[in-house]
Amino acid sequence: MTHTQHHRTVRDQLHHEIAGTIGLLADEADFTAMRRYRTFTFDDHDTYLDQIETVLRTRTDQGRHTTLTLFDPDQYAAYCTRHGIEPDARASRTRFTAELAATGPTVPYEGQPLAELLPDLVDEAARQATWEYATHVLARAGECASCGEDIGRASFVRASDLLLRILRAARPGSHHLVCSVDTPAEPLLGTLTAHSDETGITEIDETEAVELATVLAAGLAAGSPGGLVMRTATHDQDDRVHGWRLSGDGLAPLTAAEVFDAYCTDALTGELVSPESGVDYCAPPDIDGIAPGTDEHHH
Repeated sequence: MTHTQHHRTVRDQLHHEIAGTIGLLADEADFTAMRRYRTFTFDDHDTYLDQIETVLRTRTDQGRHTTLTLFDPDQYAAYCTRHGIEPDARASRTRFTAELAATGPTVPYEGQPLAELLPDLVDEAARQATWEYATHVLARAGECASCGEDIGRASFVRASDLLLRILRAARPGSHHLVCSVDTPAEPLLGTLTAHSDETGITEIDETEAVELATVLAAGLAAGSPGGLVMRTATHDQDDRVHGWRLSGDGLAPLTAAEVFDAYCTDALTGELVSPESGVDYCAPPDIDGIAPGTDEHHH
């Protein structure tokens, strides 16, 4: 092998070692906003998405790893202004995408159709935005005027305690928890999937648990309206749905009728919808007398 061929082989190998990130314009309105730049030469959003998918498949066939992140034109314009760089330049878009890869939400491409990957990417972006805002609420909560306690830290400890009490009070099965909080800026939503067995051991995703506890804590710290609902599924019984509303520094149980109304009312129109079959809308178990233990398993 000649010296030149050897260097070409090494370069080819290095190309396979380089991970890539694509800043994706998932929304047609965002795509249209980018067309004001002369160097952005795509004409049609559907064609653009098809070409993105082709690039993804090609990189995968070549053994290259690629992640995707959402490209926001407004954030990009602000980034260019902040750093004093020309927005109508491919190098600027590449630089912005590289920063998104380091700080923003990303999802890996693993060969799935782009139509399946897009919702995951949007969900991940929403989760990160929720996390950032809820953390911001806790950081700005300040100190208690009477005792000097850090309100944000105390609210998170309280929220974590409440979450563990709820999981310990639940009957064995698969649990899906949703915590929603209305804040002046935007609604916050946290979710958690957990499973508890007959021995009382509960498996949870630690990241999801922290995110849900942070949303709940933000509601407690700010005194915002909100609630937490848990649905438990077992293989031999109807699903059970119960919930709580945020009240002071804790949670107040919802009655069976209140849970039924919440689940059987269209959130947009306010009209009643038919209840699901095989679902029992019920009052929650008492959590006040339950002390959190150490039998939760994380994975």
